[in-house]
Amino acid sequence: MQEKRRHFRKSATFAVEFSVAHPGQGARETGVCRDFSLGGMNIRTTKPAPFGANVTVYMPLKGTQGLGSVPGIVRWIKAGEMGVQFGLLGARETYALTEMLAEP
Repeated sequence: MQEKRRHFRKSATFAVEFSVAHPGQGARETGVCRDFSLGGMNIRTTKPAPFGANVTVYMPLKGTQGLGSVPGIVRWIKAGEMGVQFGLLGARETYALTEMLAEP
């Protein structure tokens, strides 16, 4: 099978949080990043957001204190995990992700 991804993906293991953008569903859920790229992230979680849901992913971003936030949309779900495609990223988020991808 031919790889269709446009961005290099890096294996990772770090804690993330996410929230669904629907009214009344603003509570943060927890998960673990399995891999990420400039285009998105695979998150292992016991409570995946619904397919097509707009989410905000809260994650450690290089050069920021605390958790940075990245907008996204859920593109697929499986038992215990989901794939999130990042939305429009600002310069700070793009730089931080690029730096994280470049780390050994």
